[in-house]
Amino acid sequence: MGKVTGFMEYHRLTEANLPVTDRVKNYKEFVLHLSDDQAKQQGARCMDCGIPFCITGCPVNNIIPDFNDLVYSQDWKTAIDVLHSTNNFPEFTGRICPAPCEAACTLNINADAVGIKSIEHAIIDKAWENDWVTPQIASHKTGKKVAIVGSGPAGLAAAQQLARVGHTVVVLEKNSRIGGLLRYGIPDFKMEKTHIDRRMTQMETEGVEFRINQNVGENVNADDLVAEFDAVILAGGAEHPRDLPVPGRELAGVMYAMDFLTPQNQAVAGDTIANQIMATNKNVVVIGGGDTGSDCVGTSNRHGALSITQFELMPQPPEHENKELVWPNWPLKMRTSSSHEEGANRDWSITTKELIGENGKVVALKGTKVEWKDGKMLEVAGTEFIIKADLVLLAMGFVSPVQKLLEVFGVDKDSRGNAQATTEGAESYKTSKVKVFAAGDVRRGQSLVVWAIREGRQAARAVDTFLMGSSTLPR
Repeated sequence: MGKVTGFMEYHRLTEANLPVTDRVKNYKEFVLHLSDDQAKQQGARCMDCGIPFCITGCPVNNIIPDFNDLVYSQDWKTAIDVLHSTNNFPEFTGRICPAPCEAACTLNINADAVGIKSIEHAIIDKAWENDWVTPQIASHKTGKKVAIVGSGPAGLAAAQQLARVGHTVVVLEKNSRIGGLLRYGIPDFKMEKTHIDRRMTQMETEGVEFRINQNVGENVNADDLVAEFDAVILAGGAEHPRDLPVPGRELAGVMYAMDFLTPQNQAVAGDTIANQIMATNKNVVVIGGGDTGSDCVGTSNRHGALSITQFELMPQPPEHENKELVWPNWPLKMRTSSSHEEGANRDWSITTKELIGENGKVVALKGTKVEWKDGKMLEVAGTEFIIKADLVLLAMGFVSPVQKLLEVFGVDKDSRGNAQATTEGAESYKTSKVKVFAAGDVRRGQSLVVWAIREGRQAARAVDTFLMGSSTLPR
């Protein structure tokens, strides 16, 4: 514990953002990490609890009190070593994780939580600036080969862990660039793709081979992979979006959020996108109140939308959570993202009844207020409305992995259409198909990047144990 009275002396510091008027002109990151002195002060607020609930709140179980104390002492080199011991990619989580660790912080019971995410962000940025992030090359090769299908956070984490214990690792990505959701789903203004690129460079030095334009079930045969490799990890994510079955769904201008976000990320990367759908001078309606919906808002603002309205089916959450009731669990409370701050109208308890079109194009949305009673959704009489809509973006989450990927491997599925694989015991992450494992959203369903990293790390240990009889990789 760096400073015994730090939590009483210092207030929480929030990372600074560039002004809205500046940041909406481009797709660059705009969150500024803490200065050394600010990070030291934030680290001083950590109480080094006897039971560090922050660690259990973190899916990768970051050793948070230790790196908080190290930052307070300004021992940044050891801090990044501690952080890397549990998290392969803190530059990802330090930017886009919602920080369940902070919800679990003991200080959060009756005050503002320690800014753990901001400290993590500062640590990894300083590590890159000082060339402390170096390849960890295995001292010997095992002769075992592992194929990983999907290059999102789960696939990348598994690949790095397995390469570091000497396995030959090949990552197959169906798109033209590595990164999966990190590359194609998350806007650059939240996380620039240079962070993925430099990790790829590190991993290639560690022995990972990346193969792009490899679509298993299309131009790659699943049985051939199983025959060629000693183990295969499915890490393809949950890419099947939830649809909106209402009249007018077929109209031009009604599209899934990812079909709107992905081309913009490709354009930022320098690709030429034919017939890219833009929000410029359009009345945009985003259906879905989660992170993907927020990303649609931020992207629409940068396109220069005429208006942006975001609807959520569930009721508006309270401004502040009841900490005595929910701590240390993730609370239900009102959350306003940086994209919302840039400009958007938001409404809750709204259901869409119809999408109205003219000449085959959407021009309006008909909706109504709803209320929830005994777990059932009921329309509120007299609340029906019509709003202009030139572009309707469906951001209602993802229901399952792409089923064809699971079918070509012949693995069993659970009731939600995910790859069936337990995380317990000797059969951890194994599917019903011999030599085939599953990790990340393809196994657990739509979740957080930090959960995908955890699953990739644990699946790597399971595969290493399967191949070698035991493993030195962390649990």
